[in-house]
Amino acid sequence: MELMQAVNERRSIRDFKEGMSINADQLREMVACAQLAPSWKNSQTARYYAVVSQEKIAEINEKALPAFNVNSSKNACALVVTTFEMKRAGFDREGNADNELGDQWGAYDLGLQNENLLLKAREMGYDTLVMGIRDGAALREILEIPDSQQVVAVIAVGVRETSPEMPKRKDVDSILKVY
Repeated sequence: MELMQAVNERRSIRDFKEGMSINADQLREMVACAQLAPSWKNSQTARYYAVVSQEKIAEINEKALPAFNVNSSKNACALVVTTFEMKRAGFDREGNADNELGDQWGAYDLGLQNENLLLKAREMGYDTLVMGIRDGAALREILEIPDSQQVVAVIAVGVRETSPEMPKRKDVDSILKVY
């Protein structure tokens, strides 16, 4: 699959096909692609917690996701919790913020990596839903995520049951200024 095909086909899927599966090697392939994204001073602060066990998915659904996200991610093969190491991207060696964004650079870098993961998933025949409304403290406890990491998102990974249309996008000229 060509890059633009993956970009054009990628959707936020809320209707996953029942009975599908994914294995650790496939998840490793997605994360390996994610790692190729640029990061602040090559700090590579993104971290991934892939959950494929139905028991652990059920625990996350019960304790860490609101009902609408549980419903939207029903039948997903995996839930991938994404985090980043704080106080590294956007900081100098002494721990001082290099600009006014501070730890927001860690979130920016993670976003770049997550997009690579989403596109690789699509290329491999999987689909995704990024969920930002979640209980970070509960995820931290369930997955033993260290306090040094900021929990950002839960990405549901599965196979789409239906193929939704692309939502309308703003006209490029309305968001771009060329000087």
